[in-house]
This record gives sequence, structure tokens and C-alpha cells, in this order.
Amino acid sequence: MSEWKDGITKINLPTPFAVGDVNVYLIKGERLTLVDCGVKTKESWVAFKKQLADLHLTPDDIEQVIITHHHVDHVGMLDFLSDNIEVYGHSLNERWINPTDAFFEEQEKFFGAQFLDYGLPQELFPSRSMLRHTLKYSCNRSLTGELSEGMNPPGLSEWTVIETPGHAQSQIALFREKDGVLIGGDLILAHISPNPFLETPAPGEKERPKPQLQHNHSMKKLLSYPIQFVYTGHGDEVFQLKELIEKRLIHQHERAMKVNNWLKEDQQTVFALCKRLFPSAYKRELMLTLSETVGQLDYLASIGEIISIKDNHPVLYQAR
Repeated sequence: MSEWKDGITKINLPTPFAVGDVNVYLIKGERLTLVDCGVKTKESWVAFKKQLADLHLTPDDIEQVIITHHHVDHVGMLDFLSDNIEVYGHSLNERWINPTDAFFEEQEKFFGAQFLDYGLPQELFPSRSMLRHTLKYSCNRSLTGELSEGMNPPGLSEWTVIETPGHAQSQIALFREKDGVLIGGDLILAHISPNPFLETPAPGEKERPKPQLQHNHSMKKLLSYPIQFVYTGHGDEVFQLKELIEKRLIHQHERAMKVNNWLKEDQQTVFALCKRLFPSAYKRELMLTLSETVGQLDYLASIGEIISIKDNHPVLYQAR
């Protein structure tokens, strides 16, 4: 975009990931606000400064950043911005954008136990350093303030926060009622269905989140707002929101019922189903494909189609 439309401009930044470029947005509010931040690479920073220059701006003109969620392609470049810039987002961003050794240990312990339950072969267990390695494109920065449901962010009095967990536990969207504009992060994308990523329980919680169920709920939640169009985290804007949400929900249900049919034939572990769903990708994208598989099982359990045999290790699933 790199031009203003109703006080918003879209900036396209490269990432080293399969998803391709990420979109970040500048909003002219009471404060010049950047929504999301790209990855921590030189290429992203150079592209960012060039597109700002086209708008006769520099990074020092930005007064605050709002992050829609903690994934590295949305937060990494925080490390390149001035320490004086304030950073706002959901409270669950903090453990990711300013990680501690205790958090890494909690992750390793949690996923180690999960992988045993899933029936993952020992040779596929990610190394201890894997999570730390994936965060090399992230940042080390703390939130200035936390945003939650219904709040107007500082400096953006026309905008309201909508909590939209699923793709990430920390995910929020920003809605401007006067013209029905939503800045949606990765909740709804025009060209692909966002992945519901597995995460550790939130601080103080014992149960793991169920991201596929959350993601479905967050999409349905948008239908109660008069949204005219959506600026997305990747790719093009979304104009036919209701139709796209319905299409996504139907597609996810059909995918889950395919898994359900397999479970009518035989009891299966998460890993066995993962290999069947993603025969060519499961080794290359292990966390992503396991998250998707667990999401389908969570969904099938929620509609009463399957049961799990938890006294078995690994855990087995079967159709009712």
C-alpha cells in the first residue's frame, strides 16, 4: 500500500518463512502507531525504512507499537526500534517477547510430556535448543502496557480491542466502528487458513488451551461486529468476511470428519494421524502438523464424536 487510506497505511515486510511477507500497519491516531513489527532481519529492517521514507517518515517518528500476537514475524523488529517507543499487547505476549530460562524449561517439560502422549518416536523429539532457535527472529522487549477485551488502546481512541485467541493465545484484533475496519492479525487470512498452534497452559492454569476450538470461536465472534473489511497479517484484505468464515468452518469440519472416519476403522495415536494427514510435511513442520492434528481431535471430542483412552501410553483415540 505505502499510501494513506482513512488514516491507515499497509507496509509489506519480507520473512524467511513459507508464509511469505508479513503485513504491518501504521495508524494516524492521537499517536502515530505501528501495528505489528516484522521479523528481526536486516532485510526486513531495510524494507521497513524504505517504505517509511516513501511516506516521509523515519522509525523515530513512530510513537508506539501494538502487537496483535507474539509470533516472531509480528514482533521481531521491536529490537530495532528505539527504547523510548511504548509497546502494547495482550498480557500473554510477555512470556514470548521477553523470555526467561524458566519459560524455556516450562516449554521443554510440557512438550516432552505431550510428545510421549502423542506417540512421537524418540528420534523425532525436537532438541532442547529448538524453541530457542526459532526465537532467534524474535525480540527481547517488555510490554509497556497490557490490552484486553473492550479497551481503547492508548493514543487510538477510535479503536477497540477484540480478544481473538486460537492461532496464538496472545492474539487480539483492533476494530474501528465508524467505518467497520478490522486489523485482524492472523485470525482470518484471504488465501490460507491460519494454524491453531499448541501452547503451554497460561500462567496459573493447569489445562492446555484448545486452539482449534478457540480459533473457531474467535472467527464466529467477529460475526457479531459490523465489520466491512479486514486488514490481514499476510496477503490481501478480506471483504466478504461472513462468507469466508462460513467456508473456513465448513472446511475444518470436513477435515475433522475425515479423521473421524479413520478412527472408525481403528484406534490411533496423534502421531499416526499426523503422518496420515501430512505425509510429506510432518517431519519438516513437526510442531505445525502436530498442532493441526491435535486441533482436529479436540474438535471431534467437543462434538462428541470420539473418545480418548488416557490410561494407555501413548494415548489412543477412537470413534464412539
